[in-house]
Amino acid sequence: MTTRYSWRLAPDGLATRRQLRTLGLRPGGQDVAAQVERPRRRRGPLVAYLYRIDLARPVRPMTARRAAALAKANAARRWCPACRRDAGYVIPASLGMCVPCADTPRLAP
Repeated sequence: MTTRYSWRLAPDGLATRRQLRTLGLRPGGQDVAAQVERPRRRRGPLVAYLYRIDLARPVRPMTARRAAALAKANAARRWCPACRRDAGYVIPASLGMCVPCADTPRLAP
């Protein structure tokens, strides 16, 4: 069982994934050291996992091949399967196609 802290009361030396990333670090395979709980009125609390900064490792550098693979994956998310064009933005997963195609009424066959 990990240690739990209330919102904004975690000790120094612990950070979330986003906080580690701004420091140029990553968790590096370490287990969750603690968690912070932020209460909400009508639902359960929001939980953020904390990692030790002293055990964190540097972020791996972006290589040319990794950048190319990322660009290819992002390009695939912009491609509309209905009109087969580059939409110019990432297509919403809720629509599954570009906005003009989703707004166009479909005719029954």
